[in-house]
This record gives sequence, C-alpha cells and structure tokens, in this order.
Amino acid sequence: MTNSGKCDIIKGMKTIFLLRHAKSAWGTPGLADIDRPLAERGRRTAPRMARVLSAPKWMPDAIITSPALRAQQTAQLVADAIGFSGELRLDERLYPGDAPAFFAVLRGLPPSVTRPLLVGHNPAMEAIAAALSQSAAENFKIPTAGLLCFDVHCADWGRLVPGDGRLRWFLIPKTVKLLRKL
Repeated sequence: MTNSGKCDIIKGMKTIFLLRHAKSAWGTPGLADIDRPLAERGRRTAPRMARVLSAPKWMPDAIITSPALRAQQTAQLVADAIGFSGELRLDERLYPGDAPAFFAVLRGLPPSVTRPLLVGHNPAMEAIAAALSQSAAENFKIPTAGLLCFDVHCADWGRLVPGDGRLRWFLIPKTVKLLRKL
C-alpha cells in the first residue's frame, strides 16, 4: 500500500530525532563559526537532554552530526550519556545545512537504521522539522539543545519525502529541567 507516492506504510514505523546543538561559546574573537565550542551551559545541558533518549524505546541506532565543533561536542556528550556504542558519523551536508540536505542524509540511511539522531543547527533544524510535518517553519522555534521526535511510516529511507513525518514530541531544556524536579 502506498500513500500518494510517499513511503510505503506496510512495514514498521521509524523514528527521527532532531537535536539542535547545545549552547555554544562566543568569547573568542576571530574564531571561525565552524570551530566554536560549547559553552559551559551547553556541556551541562546536552547530557540532561540525552537522558530522554536513554530508554530502549528512544535509543538512537545512528548518530549523525554536523562537522561544526559545537555539534560534534553535543553529539559526543549525548552518546556518552546514553551509552551509545555506535560510531558518530560526521556529515558535511549538515553544516550549515538546509531541509534538502537533511533529506539527502536521511534518504541515504541503510534500512537497518530505524532511529537516527541528527545533530545540527538552526535555521536548518526548523526547516527540516517543518518539511517533515509539512508545517510552517514558524511553528518550530528550536532553542539550543531542543530535541524533537518524529514518527515516520517508511519502509525505505530512499523514498522519504516532505510530509512523511508526524511530530511525536518536542522538548526544550527548560521543560526537561522542570520535569526532573517533579
């Protein structure tokens, strides 16, 4: 069965996680954007956000990150916090990235990957979130370390098109911090 030329809905659901890099440092004049590291706040926040992904149901089976230092550091902190044993993949298309680049990365995934985590930057994160759900980009204001989860009914990543995702949840650091206090 197909859904208007979109992905086949025959096989199981896949999940896409989008994580905007954590808060970066701006204090070094002349440092290239791609070389900016995480700020102390970012180093604290990334593992806190990662704990959401530590349950078996949410554990990513692939982590793909922008080559920007702050994104790589975020991805590594997340991987360490959840006990991810796979390889962190750097993908040049995610820096600075745009929706077509993110779709290209997703379409290139092997069928064995069912829960990829992509770590990147705004405005690309907001653009891919909007495209996956066919919503307006204004509906997604993703702060640093914002984490989104999309359900995707797609047997073949290569056939993924805009509108194939359904937003399951969207968490921001302030919300996760408040939930930990309950």
